[in-house]
Amino acid sequence: MAVRPRDDPRGAPGGDPGPSRAGGGDLDLDGIRAADVIARGVRGAEPGEVPGRLCEVAVELLPVIGASVSLRSEGMPVQLSASNAHAAHLAQIQATLGDGPCQSAVEDCAPVLARDLTTGRDAGRWPVFAQQATEAGVRAVYAVPLGSDAVCVGTLDLYRDSPGGLTDRQLHVARLVAGVMTVALMALPRETEAEPRDDEPWLSGLAADHDKVYQAVGMIMAQLGVGADDALARLRADAFARGSTALDVARDVIAHRRRFDRY
Repeated sequence: MAVRPRDDPRGAPGGDPGPSRAGGGDLDLDGIRAADVIARGVRGAEPGEVPGRLCEVAVELLPVIGASVSLRSEGMPVQLSASNAHAAHLAQIQATLGDGPCQSAVEDCAPVLARDLTTGRDAGRWPVFAQQATEAGVRAVYAVPLGSDAVCVGTLDLYRDSPGGLTDRQLHVARLVAGVMTVALMALPRETEAEPRDDEPWLSGLAADHDKVYQAVGMIMAQLGVGADDALARLRADAFARGSTALDVARDVIAHRRRFDRY
């Protein structure tokens, strides 16, 4: 059973702010309690395990059913970890479409709270993503930037199965988890370090799926004689037409089950 702080940051039903929710003292208390849950969640984890553990902590602390973390990248976001397979699939949907709250949060360098993907402004802002997300059982998505106010390096994406927003206190907790996630990612060993731990380069093992996509892009470039941007666009379009994800199509390309020069 998930352990939650005694003063649950989930707050009022539907995520609507209740009275006396904006007090600085309350936010400080929420931060202290969330920090304790975060510390317990990552205790004993290897550096490469921390992003996944923090996704699980986010689900424990907030009114969401899943969480994923992705880094900003040219072409497609680099999906690193998720709390479960369902959250990983939703992250892949956004990456495949190149659209959604995650992309908007990266562009705006600010949290994007899609409170209801079934109707209204949010459904109209990302119509294809909203349709696919609701088909996958998600009604609201919250994307919180990683990095600073000036530079966004990625997002922590939170998925909810009912419409609703986040209270100020819940958003404070989400920002705290995103801040710890940023520090954890920056602390991972890099290829340029003189003695990387276990001889593993930065993000080794975490970005394997991203590597598959770009391996497939290279193969499509060779098959069609096009540039990387065009090859990635063809892969994404093929995934969309098949109701699949870019990663699934990439796996088929790598396994020689799918060629683009035959169509």
